[in-house]
Amino acid sequence: MKKLIAIAMMAALVCTSTFAAPKKNKKAAKKSSIKIAMVTDSGDITDQSFNQTTYQACKDYAEANGLEFQYYKPAGDSTADRVASIDAAYQDGYNVIVLPGFLFGEAIVKVAKDYDDAKFIGLDISEGDLGGEKVPANVFCAVYAEELPGFFAGYAAVKEGYRHLGFLGGMAVPAVVRYGYGFVQGANKAAEELKVADKVTIEYVYGGQFYGDQTITASMDGWYKNRGVEVVFACGGGIWTSACEAAAKVGGKVIGVDVDQTAQINGYGAGMCVTSAMKGLGATVNAALSAVQAGKWADYSGKVATLGLVSGTDSSVNYVGLPTDTWTMKNFSVKEYKKLVGDVFNKKVTVSNAIDKNPAVAVKVNYYQNIK
Repeated sequence: MKKLIAIAMMAALVCTSTFAAPKKNKKAAKKSSIKIAMVTDSGDITDQSFNQTTYQACKDYAEANGLEFQYYKPAGDSTADRVASIDAAYQDGYNVIVLPGFLFGEAIVKVAKDYDDAKFIGLDISEGDLGGEKVPANVFCAVYAEELPGFFAGYAAVKEGYRHLGFLGGMAVPAVVRYGYGFVQGANKAAEELKVADKVTIEYVYGGQFYGDQTITASMDGWYKNRGVEVVFACGGGIWTSACEAAAKVGGKVIGVDVDQTAQINGYGAGMCVTSAMKGLGATVNAALSAVQAGKWADYSGKVATLGLVSGTDSSVNYVGLPTDTWTMKNFSVKEYKKLVGDVFNKKVTVSNAIDKNPAVAVKVNYYQNIK
């Protein structure tokens, strides 16, 4: 799905570990103190996304609390490689291991029972990603109410003045669908308030993959050039690159996802990024690590928690939202956004998380078959 998240990369990075797993030894982990490790998924800590945000949050927390921290990068993009890095972290004495992304679902199931004296914090890992296995007591997984930041992004786009919107999802998995349906609901809410529902159109499609390529870009070219789409919410891994490539040709706009993608998107064209629908990875890391350090792991033990809004007045503690530190919108203000967050939190405004059918809305939504 902060600024909940502030990314300021340090010049000196800790060493990356890519070696194979040594023989498991439950006595390797030190129980006397907290030592934090983070393992990257298929990317690295400069990806300006899940890995970088999680890395920075763990590093900042460790430095602020005088704790040891190191990150590990798997040798390859497989469960076996990820397990090897988790093994390495454990053997090095790290007993709190943070794992960002659904790709770690299978790896957690494999290692948690072997390393029952370590604690594992999984970000964006659902029960489905765990293969239906019961969540071990030494594991906590966080998923997010993606419909909420999607709603805020759609609402903001229409309030800002855009009338022809697009949603480009990666694959139609639940998290992406919630983002998309939230986006549709938010755009509809703003259109009804402005009495322009008959003037707002949303093009809606899934690419069928989580990365951009020539085929996806060509489809977005058609939206921007031929259909007159003004802004696309690109939601799903690296598929945003295709939206940006197409937008750059015609001065179009893009909405980012998961983290604040302002810098990435604006790299394709100054001012291209309207906003980003974010998940509070940093807030999740801070809360979970604080619980471990305070001896309150029982509040997290064996749970998969859906995180969303926890305050209607302090956006810095919420687990989903839009970035306010990089706000550039002119017609929709931060003050108005915070009021909307308060209204959703207080249930004055409701957002459905249902994904079994298309949202019932007054605006026109054109749904397409998957691009691939």
